[in-house]
Amino acid sequence: MKRIAVVGSSGGNLYSQGGSDPYGMMREIFTQANSIDADITFVQFIGAGQSMDSIQANAKAKLYYVDNGVLQETAEKTLQEINEEANVYDKKLADMIRRDQIDGILLMSCDPKGVNQEALRAASEKQIPIAGTGGTSMANTQAMGCHVIAASGTTGTTNRTRAISAMAAFAKEWNLKYTPVIGNTGSAKVQEGNIWKRINLHGIMMSSLPGFIAMALCLALSKIPGLSALEEVFNNLVGILPIILAAIAAKQVSGLDEVGIVAGIIAGAMSVDGGIIGGLITGIIAGILAYYIINLCFRHNIPGTTANIAAGGLSGLIAGLVGMLIIAPAALFIGNGIKNILDLCIAFNPILAGGVAGFAIWFAIMGGVYHAAILPIVLLEMEATGYSFLGSIDMMCLVMVCAGVQIANIIKPRRPSDRVACVPNLFINIGFGTFVEAAYPFMFSSKKVFAGTILAATISGIAVGALGVKGTAYIPAFMAPFMANPNHALQTVICIVIAIGTSCLFTVLANLSDMGKQKA
Repeated sequence: MKRIAVVGSSGGNLYSQGGSDPYGMMREIFTQANSIDADITFVQFIGAGQSMDSIQANAKAKLYYVDNGVLQETAEKTLQEINEEANVYDKKLADMIRRDQIDGILLMSCDPKGVNQEALRAASEKQIPIAGTGGTSMANTQAMGCHVIAASGTTGTTNRTRAISAMAAFAKEWNLKYTPVIGNTGSAKVQEGNIWKRINLHGIMMSSLPGFIAMALCLALSKIPGLSALEEVFNNLVGILPIILAAIAAKQVSGLDEVGIVAGIIAGAMSVDGGIIGGLITGIIAGILAYYIINLCFRHNIPGTTANIAAGGLSGLIAGLVGMLIIAPAALFIGNGIKNILDLCIAFNPILAGGVAGFAIWFAIMGGVYHAAILPIVLLEMEATGYSFLGSIDMMCLVMVCAGVQIANIIKPRRPSDRVACVPNLFINIGFGTFVEAAYPFMFSSKKVFAGTILAATISGIAVGALGVKGTAYIPAFMAPFMANPNHALQTVICIVIAIGTSCLFTVLANLSDMGKQKA
């Protein structure tokens, strides 16, 4: 196993690009080192409380080191005192290098003329490979005659790409196989071919929900007298939603954090005419390209700053051009087609459409396909008109039906503990328009409650279809009437009463029946 020493400081420019979080930085380094079966044997990292570009000797700082493979830190002291401690570690590392106990050094904004000079002098004598970032410090390191195999400035790099760049250089130097760990650090190695497994529509839609909720709330507030100007903000948010989806998709697929986000924003902004489908697809393309481009750069020893620019900029630009010229027109056509089909179903028989949707939506969310299949259609409808048939189905058949289940278990619970659990659940249902999973414990523990919930959802869906209600989801229940399609506020209230009333009634009856059997 190769032994690597990590040496440096939180730096000046580095401080704002990951250096202010030594534990996050080291976590990335440890993770990527494990991928080449290397051990981080030694750490001497000075972490200051501010950028070192204009730091004073009395500024606060800590020294980070490794003890039994675990990153530790000293007490906070002045930078001058920490530098004195670092000198001791510098001499220790120099001794380890001369005794062949270190095989490579990773530098980050080090001080070749100060607290790192002894170790780098020893590294120059032994000609062990060195990789690192920091324009001035790496130049001084090379001037000392050290064997530098990868050098880069700090600008544009991230904790992950710096770690990947260094380990790729070491792997090439030592003829080791290296596959970057992409995704949550500490996870199993992700092979290049498995990048396709990171294309998770459910995960992308879930992460993008805050943008959708902001859009929906803005629309609701615009209905309040005196706040009509917010309707323009809503329209702007509708246009931004594809960019949000593209950024989230690129980040998740590439696994490159900020680099992936930049690529996704560029791609999404260029293909915004394709709506949410266009943003989703171009974001995925940008993430795939970013991953392969940055790996190609590292395999050819391209500096980290350049690799980041290429991965974030080129992948976003290429995906954006593909999205703008090819995907956007196709996505717009598909989106309009889906909406038109839904409109045709409602026009053909709104009662049947509502009943089928109400019946199926619980199975969709329990089967894990709701956020990948139904939520995008809700967004498509919202993009076009500001309200949605399936959004109303979500609110009535999921959220309000769940609220009815909670109310029933407050009124007549099978166990006293159920009442306690249902009070906060009901508040979330009514106040936030979400957490329908709160009904699961009651549905899965009683076939009668399960059947009653599905029946209540079906009846609620029929009511939505019959009354022609369209609205949205993920909003407080009391706002639903104000966000319904024009002149349907009363109908929305009726649907809410039906959804809560039927599910509450069916659950109470089921609980009474189950309690009667238990007594018998």
